[in-house]
Amino acid sequence: MFAIVSIAGQQFKVTEGQQIFVHRLAANEGDSVSFDTVHLIDNNGSVRIGEPNIKGASVKVSVITHLKGDKVVVFHKNRRKGYRKKNGHRQSFTQVKIDSIAG
Repeated sequence: MFAIVSIAGQQFKVTEGQQIFVHRLAANEGDSVSFDTVHLIDNNGSVRIGEPNIKGASVKVSVITHLKGDKVVVFHKNRRKGYRKKNGHRQSFTQVKIDSIAG
């Protein structure tokens, strides 16, 4: 059984027991969060598709930890002008575990 769910502005294909990294959620470590923007559920061949969401369906997740991703270097340069600018960025992520898919 798997589902397509929107979490923090991105769509993920999730199964029960799976751990995924999503954009930072406003929840504490150990909290349980429910998402009701489920777009598709496949239960061993029987597929339910939402328009755009499935009514009554939800995915329950538990927050494991908050962390930062790898550094991304952003470099701008104009050739022959002497213009160079270097910035860095680290995205904040939340690691969650999919507890149950209801729908």
